[in-house]
Formats: sequence, C-alpha cells, structure tokens
Amino acid sequence: MEDIKPLIRIAGRKLKQASFLWVEGFREACRLHRVIVLCLRSKKLSIRTGQCFLLNGFIFLGSLFVLNSVVIPILLWLLPDHHSQFSGEEVPEFHVVFKFYSFLRGVLIQLFYVFWFYPLYLFSFILSNLWYNDIAKHGFAAMGRSRPSVVDSSKQNDILTSDSKVHASRPAGLGGIMIGIGEQVYSVLLLSFFFLEVYATGFIPYVGKALNFILLSWMYAYYCFEYKWNFSEWGLEKRLDFFETNWAFFAGFGSPCVLAIFFFSPLVSYGVMAILFPLFVLTATGTDAEQVISTQRRRWSGAELGKLPVFYAVDNLL
Repeated sequence: MEDIKPLIRIAGRKLKQASFLWVEGFREACRLHRVIVLCLRSKKLSIRTGQCFLLNGFIFLGSLFVLNSVVIPILLWLLPDHHSQFSGEEVPEFHVVFKFYSFLRGVLIQLFYVFWFYPLYLFSFILSNLWYNDIAKHGFAAMGRSRPSVVDSSKQNDILTSDSKVHASRPAGLGGIMIGIGEQVYSVLLLSFFFLEVYATGFIPYVGKALNFILLSWMYAYYCFEYKWNFSEWGLEKRLDFFETNWAFFAGFGSPCVLAIFFFSPLVSYGVMAILFPLFVLTATGTDAEQVISTQRRRWSGAELGKLPVFYAVDNLL
C-alpha cells in the first residue's frame, strides 16, 4: 500500500497539470477578439473571411433553413399526410393515394438534395479549403506587423535555435523542395487515416462518443495550427513531436470546435464548422502556444506532462 501512494500522488499531479493545460487551450481557442483585430489590420483577410461567411452561412445554411422551413411544409400542404388531414382516422380508399403522396414528397426532397445540396456542398468544400489557406496566410502576415520589437533574450535564443534546427534538417535546393512535398503528402495521408480512426471510434459501445469527441478535438486543433506551422516552416517531425508532447493543451484548443458541431446533423455540422473554422485558424495563428505552455510548465517547476502518441496507430499503419 505504501508503494502505491507515491504513484497516486504522481498521477494526481499529472492529472492536475493536464487539466490546467486543457483549460489554457480552451481559453486560447475562445479568444475570438483576435479575429476582429486581425481583420482590422488586413483588408484582404476581412474580404476572405466575409466570403466564407457568405458562402457557408448565408447560402449553405440558408438553403437548409429554406428547405426545412419553407419547402418541406409546402410539400406537406400540397401532398398531405393522412395523419395530419384526418387526425388519425383510417380512410382505406385513400390509403394508396397517401402512400403515393409520401413517396412523391420523398422523391422531390431527394431531388432537392441531389441537384442543389450535394453540388453546393462539394463546391463549398473545395472553395472553402482554398480560402482557408488565404485566410491563414493573411492572418499570419497581419500578426507579423504586430510582433514586439523587444523579446526576452532567453526566448529569442530558443526561437533562433529552433529555426536553425528546422532549416538544418532540410537541405537547400531541389532536395529541400522534394522533402517539403513528401512531408505534405505524408501529412495529408496521416490526417486522412486519422479521420477514419475518429469515425470508427464513434461505433464503440458506451465509450465511443467520448473517444470520438477527444479525437475530433485533437484533429481540429491540428488542422488549425497546421497552417501556422506551414508558414513558420516547421518540419512534420517537429509538429508531431510538439503536438504529442502537449496533447492536453491541444485537446482543450480543439474542444470549442467540436462543441459547436457535435449535436447537429452532418450537413448542419458542416455548415457551422465551415463558418467557425477560419475563426479558429486565426485564433491559432494569434496564439503563442510555446509561451503559454512554457508559462504553465514553470508553474510546475519545469515538469513535463509526458508525450502521448496521439498518431501512433496511424503512423505505424503508414
């Protein structure tokens, strides 16, 4: 029993440290005022963000609202359901007619999806992903204008050391370009397979929803920070190491993204996320994650939480 007590104390300390980091990540994600500040600094950023709102909010979600609030009620009025018309009374001679009405109503709604929603979804998905890169690029440029001119010497040394490691790991010229392309392809495959892992966990009984929420939080957090890491020229190995070492912070950062979509239908979830995602990309761009994590680490006398292999299964599969 005496041997277990130190382990319990260590586990309690780690849990408390993880909780503090999770809260810090959640708070950083919710600092959406940074989006307003960055948009005020960059006209191009404001335009791109506005276009995302227009396409995904007004057109996509607006179309869903029109379907559910206008089109379907009109179809129910034109092609009535026997329950609504006769208050539950059975009228055998009209049974076939009502079945035909129900079938025809379903076909018309499906045609609405096939010829409007699914093409709109595909168009929105492709265009939004192109715009997200522009938003991250303009946000990163806007952040560069407001960086402090005086930096703590120890922090400056860390940044210089980190940058030198990044550039040293990649050779110059064609070799460096090929390595960069290879890392991008590997990153896409990694996240694609990780998405399948996230999807599969949703079918696990009892704990599936909780696991799905945690993995989705990590996935969205990685997506949000990946744009910043690309522009900062972080190598893939450095990104994964930093992410898995500070897993609690990123779980907290991704939680608001998932909370915004977790309880909606798939199409509504996509529309809501397509609106909110660029905002979280910009908050990630404005977040100095290294400084936040370093501050928390100093509170715990420099103790690290420990690395959690978030991408272990997918990494081994590839």
